[in-house]
Formats: sequence, structure tokens, C-alpha cells
Amino acid sequence: MIRITDSFVIDEKDIKESFIRASGPGGQNVNKVSTAVELRFDVAHCGLPEDAVVRVGTLAGHLLTQDGILVIQQQAFRSQDRNRAAALERLVLLLRKSLIRPKKRRATKPTYSSQLKRLEGKQKRGKTKQLRRTSPDMD
Repeated sequence: MIRITDSFVIDEKDIKESFIRASGPGGQNVNKVSTAVELRFDVAHCGLPEDAVVRVGTLAGHLLTQDGILVIQQQAFRSQDRNRAAALERLVLLLRKSLIRPKKRRATKPTYSSQLKRLEGKQKRGKTKQLRRTSPDMD
């Protein structure tokens, strides 16, 4: 079991791992060894609250498939173990972030003094522009 928060854990069996060959430079190691990891995790059927599933979709972006499966690829390191650990860390961080409910914004009124300050600024700019104008009888 992987602990996401105090109240939420996921089963390691729900995460499907596959190892693929990493792309990019690296010489013979890249051509011989499958060190890159691809994690697949079904977000819709893991027991996350409905609002958290929506937030995962927003946070993950293109990492989430049409079927609701989160695909994380990691190939930063030369070893499978380090790539697997990094991919799991990314998954855990993403799920933790999705479980945080954002605070609702309360609409507030601007203060009376800030309204006056704004209007004074507008009047000052208007006067400045008015002084730049050329009057028609000066021609």
C-alpha cells in the first residue's frame, strides 16, 4: 500500500509498470537496456473523491487518457530503480495535490478610500490629456 495522505492509500497492484527503452543520448546503454518506466494508473476506479478526480484531470493535462488512465513516463536516470522511484514520486505528488480542496473565493467590495483614490487618478490622467490637446482657435 502506498500512503498518499493520512486518510487515503492506493494499492500497488493498481499501478501497472512497463519498462521501455529510453530515447535520447546515452550510447550503448540506451540501445541495450530498457531503463525508462511507464506507469499506468486508473484514476476513475481508485477510490478518489469525485472532485479530486476532476482536479487530477486538470493537473495532469495530457498525461490523462480519454479512459481516465494516468500515464507517467520517466527516463531521467540510467537505472530502472531510480526511474521507477521518480515516477512513483510524481504520481504521489499529483494525487496529493489533487486531494487539496481549493479555498472558495469570497467577493469583497473595494474600500471607500481605494475607490476615491482610483477616481482621483482617473481625473488626473484626464487633465493631463486635456492639456496635450490643441485648441481649434489657435490655428
